[in-house]
Amino acid sequence: MNKKLVLLLAAVVFTLSSFAQTGSVLDPNPIPKEDKWTKSPLTYSYMREADAMWSKRIWRIIDLREKMNLPLSYPKSETRDRKSLMDVLWSAISEGSLTPYETDEFIVPKSKKQILASAGAGWIQITMNRPYEPYEPFDTLIQKEFEPERVIQYRIKEDWFFDKQRSVMDVRIIGIAPIIYATDDQGNIREGGETKPLFWVYFPEARWLLSRFEAFNFQNDSQRRSYDDIFQKRLFGSYIMKESNVYDRRISEYAQGIHALQESDRIKEMIVNYEHDMWEY
Repeated sequence: MNKKLVLLLAAVVFTLSSFAQTGSVLDPNPIPKEDKWTKSPLTYSYMREADAMWSKRIWRIIDLREKMNLPLSYPKSETRDRKSLMDVLWSAISEGSLTPYETDEFIVPKSKKQILASAGAGWIQITMNRPYEPYEPFDTLIQKEFEPERVIQYRIKEDWFFDKQRSVMDVRIIGIAPIIYATDDQGNIREGGETKPLFWVYFPEARWLLSRFEAFNFQNDSQRRSYDDIFQKRLFGSYIMKESNVYDRRISEYAQGIHALQESDRIKEMIVNYEHDMWEY
């Protein structure tokens, strides 16, 4: 057989085997990945009430405008299959597999219609002028779509505690709420930059959902990281807005500006120092 024909056949066989391994002739990824991610959330360590020597309830703000928090607000794209955290939560709420609540007490559920009204979406009544004389005003209804991109922050409620059985300081996230700018009756953002939570989600209920969606990884494209991993590994930047107190006050109610940041840092340092003091003596 002709030597050139043998080389040509070998090249064809090699090419076909490569295509078979990648699964597609036009597959842009040379490294094969699972089509369906089946990761499960990490199981919490067993905890008894008697083992909690000390605990503190904290409310935090995760600002999506910080660089470290950008993976939580992954932008939409027709060429990428990743979803932002808000897209994941909203899809689950829309299909009924996740329950939203009015407050962080998780008692009263919040309907999809109520969420749309809080976000300034749905059917909104506005006033317009007729395009002909005498240009008199009239009221009409328009339908505004819900925009997940309007979420600027997340508020999380968590408990810090010292487990004497394992001799570690640990944390459990209880709830999470997306935060948007407050709007008026016509859907316009109010002056002053006032914010409000859209709804609250019981975090242990949402963990299975969050573990099924991949989040962007800054350092390594081959290490697949879920949204549940981000929260469990504390891979986000935040500041404390409130700690449990007798008046149930937020830090912003008794400290402003740089003093509010100093108070937030004081609470963080208090938690770190408590664990340090447990090991010092």
